[in-house]
Amino acid sequence: MASLSVKPGQRFTVPDWHNNSHLISADAEHHRSASHQIRQEALALRNDTGNQAKWDESDSRTLLKDRIDSVNRWREILAKCLADIDLEIDALTKVKEAAENALQAKNLWLDVAIECLTFRESRRDIDVVRDPVEEELLREVKVIERTKKELQQRVEEAFKQLCILKEVRQQLNLDHRHKVEALELDQQCLSFNVTSGNISFKVNPTRIPDGTTALREWEANSQYNKDRAEAEMKASIELRGAIMLTIAQTNNELEAQRIATEFALRKRMRDMEAALNELRWQEQNTLEEIAEMEENIRQLEEHLRKRTLDLKVAHTRLETRTYRPHVELCRDQAQFGLTGEVRQLEETIRALQKKRTESQEALDTLYRQLHRIQTDIGYKTNSLQLDNKCMDTRRKLVIPVEKFDPEVDAVNRTRNLPRNSQLELL
Repeated sequence: MASLSVKPGQRFTVPDWHNNSHLISADAEHHRSASHQIRQEALALRNDTGNQAKWDESDSRTLLKDRIDSVNRWREILAKCLADIDLEIDALTKVKEAAENALQAKNLWLDVAIECLTFRESRRDIDVVRDPVEEELLREVKVIERTKKELQQRVEEAFKQLCILKEVRQQLNLDHRHKVEALELDQQCLSFNVTSGNISFKVNPTRIPDGTTALREWEANSQYNKDRAEAEMKASIELRGAIMLTIAQTNNELEAQRIATEFALRKRMRDMEAALNELRWQEQNTLEEIAEMEENIRQLEEHLRKRTLDLKVAHTRLETRTYRPHVELCRDQAQFGLTGEVRQLEETIRALQKKRTESQEALDTLYRQLHRIQTDIGYKTNSLQLDNKCMDTRRKLVIPVEKFDPEVDAVNRTRNLPRNSQLELL
């Protein structure tokens, strides 16, 4: 017969069993309730965080767009400043070149003035005078040197201003390029979304990089670059006006001086021609007087020869009558007449000889005066030719170089003068 095996162990009562069932049920209810509460809280959290994330992302996009607009506005302002400053640099460069050309043109004026002074150094004797022409030429040299100095100063000012403009342009260009790069980066940031393939976690993304500036500093820097560019462009415009005014004033001053010099030169040439005409008239009259004086001397000598013959006749008669015999050798009227004739002829011959000497001296004086007149005519003819050369040389100031065909080419002679030659002329 089989026997019942009894496994030793604890035995629970029925109430324990019911309590355990109620406890399990109660715990289940509690945990389900807690789980439901967590699910509700999680749902609310998901909704809140989702909405917050969307709003934050929307705010970030809005701020990025605003920043892009702000940077783009400054980029456009700087781009306009760059375009304006490029135009101003080009305009100032052209004005500077105009000033340099005007300065270079003054070399021709200086060459012509010095050449005219050099020409007039070839005057001779009494014609080497400090006349109004020389004074005007010397004044012209001073005016040219002064205008060259003024133009050179303007060229230097334009060069300095161009350097400043280029420096400002470089700074503007750098700022503009930085803003273009910043725009590209911010637009790239604006294009990022959750589906972008190049998003990832970064190490300490909220750090503040070295060199970070405040918004006020950024705006102040952009405003400073803009204000400085506008100020320098304004200064450049004023300088361009001053340079053009200087060019016009120097040209007008030189033109006025040229007119004054050539007026004095023409007046001097008219005076020279009048003096030459007077000298030629004097030469002609002197030549006529010389011819008449030579004829007078010839006639005096002929008359002297005749009176000498008459004296010889009288002497011979008196000598012959000394041979009269004895009492016939008397002092008769014929003797007295012949004696008076001899004395009269001797006095006449002395008078004729004296007059011939005076006439010869007068003739010699006339010849010396004729030589002096002819010499002075030569001097004044030479001076007139030199002044004509000056007038011909000064045509280069009003006739284009390519159309100028000088009668006398002495430009190289003056252009190769050392600088101290100009100082000596001054």
